[in-house]
Amino acid sequence: MSYVVRLVRQVPQGVADLAIALAVLVMHSAPFLLTVRSADPGTGYTLAQYLPVLGQALPLIWRRRAPLAVLAVVLAATGAYLMHDPDTAAQPVAYGLLIAIHGVAMYGSRRERTFGLALFTVAAGAHLAGVVLRMPSADTTVRGLVMCVAAWAIGRAMANRQAYTRQLERERALEARRAAERERAAIARDMHDILGHAISLMVVQAEAGPLVVRPAPARAEAAFEAIATAGRDAMEQLRRVLGLLEEDVAEATPTVARISALVESVNRAGQPTGLTVSGTPCPLSPGAEATAYRVVQEALTNAIKHARAARVAVELNWRKDALMIGVTDDGRGHTGGSGNGLTGIRERAEACGGSVSFGTGPGGRGFAVTVRLPEGTP
Repeated sequence: MSYVVRLVRQVPQGVADLAIALAVLVMHSAPFLLTVRSADPGTGYTLAQYLPVLGQALPLIWRRRAPLAVLAVVLAATGAYLMHDPDTAAQPVAYGLLIAIHGVAMYGSRRERTFGLALFTVAAGAHLAGVVLRMPSADTTVRGLVMCVAAWAIGRAMANRQAYTRQLERERALEARRAAERERAAIARDMHDILGHAISLMVVQAEAGPLVVRPAPARAEAAFEAIATAGRDAMEQLRRVLGLLEEDVAEATPTVARISALVESVNRAGQPTGLTVSGTPCPLSPGAEATAYRVVQEALTNAIKHARAARVAVELNWRKDALMIGVTDDGRGHTGGSGNGLTGIRERAEACGGSVSFGTGPGGRGFAVTVRLPEGTP
């Protein structure tokens, strides 16, 4: 059945409307074609009696483009059709009128539907007046009115369904665009964190290297090795972000467990940094795990680039239902920069249901970042 429905939906609208008009033409022509002429030359049908059949069927081709005009023409043709002798011409079901009413209900604007109802009401009133004069019968009239009301109701139901389907499609398209924007923003934050951190470490080591290349060759070699390590790590993480690595993704995924290695890399770069862990770890969602790592990474990057601190402290405090992250330094404090990194920290934390606060470090010096990430299902 669903296969048949799909085939019907693939038929062009113009072809479908033409097929409907031809089908109505055949059904309304049947009483004339099947009428048996008697010996009396006055019996049978005439061309004038058959012309209303054309008026009932052919206008249906334009029922989508001009539903109200089609209804008016079909109503007039139906009235002329029913004035003939039922024994020779009358079709018990006004198929053309039902489809015209359905067309106004489904394709007409609100104004066209209002005028269509008014037009049909006038026609129905005239029809009921004919019942009083015993033409046609009351049973035929009631049956016809019920079918017309049903045609209108079906048309409105189909129109509402189509409107609802279009609304769903618009919402899906909008959500897809929003998802793409969120994905682009997430990739931009990741690239900002990765490149910002790696470049900051490289700059620190590159500036220190020339100063020690002669008096302390070993320290110079360590500086160059730190630059290479930072570059390799940045490339590895960028490939993961861009989806270019299909293997060992788990090893490159940022987690809380990798924060210690991150702190160690900052230490090797020449920025003294300490890590303190307290409490019993609670399960975090994968998103919160990555956020914890990126928050510390960005805070350390800011400290290296702006703080000119003698020491940076990273604290991971596991509480009953959350992880508290603190990154403080004893440097110059907030320098009034663009704040893109701080904005990224806030957006990451809020995306995981967490919260962020920024302020002055202990003793009124430096800068402090405090992040709370709630417990979640891993």
